[in-house]
Amino acid sequence: MNEYMLLIRNVGDGKAGMTAEQHLAFVKGCEDYIGILKKVNRLIAAQPLIREGKTISKKNGDWVENPVHAANEIQVGYYHIRAESLEDAITIAKGNPEFEYVPTASIEVRPIKIKEEKTEFVYPK
Repeated sequence: MNEYMLLIRNVGDGKAGMTAEQHLAFVKGCEDYIGILKKVNRLIAAQPLIREGKTISKKNGDWVENPVHAANEIQVGYYHIRAESLEDAITIAKGNPEFEYVPTASIEVRPIKIKEEKTEFVYPK
């Protein structure tokens, strides 16, 4: 089985307009989704991300720090999963409750490189 990252993205605070009941239903939906993935041994890890943070870069030898702009599209969480193929990982991603509750949600599905072919270096987990 291969490993994939499901990178959850929202534009702005997609949950800001939710009532307390809707937010609780969303959280419970995520818990159920995680439970299903764990039960079928597809989940490696999953966590939401706090919207505040910094983006760092290096320009002309100097470090530059900029705040994450939560009004833009930002990553709000991830799922590290096991899947048979990219298509299988996409099918798993389509079941994420984010799509049911957040109209601006998108999920980037990316294969994870486990090992370098030329050097045979295995990345740590």
